Amino acid sequence: MKTESRVPLSRPYIGEREEELVLEVLRSGRLSLGPVIERFEELIAERVGAPYVAAVSSGTAGLHMLCHLAGLGAGDEVITSPVSFVATANCFILEGGRPIFADVDRQTLNLDPAAVEAAITDRTKGIVAVDMFGYPCELDELRAIAEGHGLWIIDDSCEALGAEYKGRPIGSHGISGAFGFYPNKQVTTGEGGVITTHDEEEWEILKSLRNQGRSYDSRWFHHVRVGFNYRFTDIQAAVGIAQLEKLEEMLTMRSEAAARYGKLLEGVEGIEPPYADDADHKRSWFVYVVKVAEGVERDAVLDRLAAQGIEAGHYVPAVHLQPYMRERYGFAEGMCPVAEDACSRTLALPFFPQLEAADQELVVQALREAVSA
Repeated sequence: MKTESRVPLSRPYIGEREEELVLEVLRSGRLSLGPVIERFEELIAERVGAPYVAAVSSGTAGLHMLCHLAGLGAGDEVITSPVSFVATANCFILEGGRPIFADVDRQTLNLDPAAVEAAITDRTKGIVAVDMFGYPCELDELRAIAEGHGLWIIDDSCEALGAEYKGRPIGSHGISGAFGFYPNKQVTTGEGGVITTHDEEEWEILKSLRNQGRSYDSRWFHHVRVGFNYRFTDIQAAVGIAQLEKLEEMLTMRSEAAARYGKLLEGVEGIEPPYADDADHKRSWFVYVVKVAEGVERDAVLDRLAAQGIEAGHYVPAVHLQPYMRERYGFAEGMCPVAEDACSRTLALPFFPQLEAADQELVVQALREAVSA
């Protein structure tokens, strides 16, 4: 019998303002392709410092369209991180690309630039970097590698809204990327995402691609390219606008919850807290992921927490060891040892803006007991 969660893994921070703006859209009768989407895009652009933003059905859809624009052919190689959600690799596999996984930095869990450089072959076409768990990747180093080898680069920033790299928001550095708005993200629209770009022509094409390749002239059924149904809705945009109105509050609440965990975990044996920010990297707290020590059975810890009504998560399995990756490409253990070690020991604790200090104390006490059992 499953124990009811006393402390859930995540919970969206939704209130009356979201209801108010959604009702306005419902009463307007304009549920899609309307002005509320444009306003949401403008607000995101202002917040992240990107001149052009296109709202889409998911962060994955955004990444897919960027890879589609890159013009991949069958067998073209794309280098990416093994520590991510599967969508990071799927976005170019769908275009015929072959995933090449470079190992990660042991502390940040983001791509190790030296490993990326070593993975480049004459078939490499691009790099999909990841700001994992909201911690900015080594964007300048990766961009320099890409430029030095004539490669394109995309930033999977789906977990990093509000993060900063070298004093500037992720999204403002001139590299096209995507943010996601799943319910556990810093901002949620239920489902949905945006593409950020600094290229007006790319932006115009992306807006066409998300709507079945339609051209935005006076003719409705006029399609100039093969496209996708990756449209966003005004209902989602209404939720997003309300969320953006309190984004700074939510980011502060997340930071405060993370700081409380940091204090509570001091002296807890067998647990390694997340890597700290530095002068160049300001994390946007998406999830709170710790590592259990070597020799601690992570899945047993998860089971013990669940028995106490605490929902924790296995965050995240190494992408290259997922069943379909093994079957399709023959990937196996030993390819990315740093990533594989980390992924075998990472564990996400309950984390969301309104998480109460008392619940965090309960979580850490249960974690202490679970690790030492």
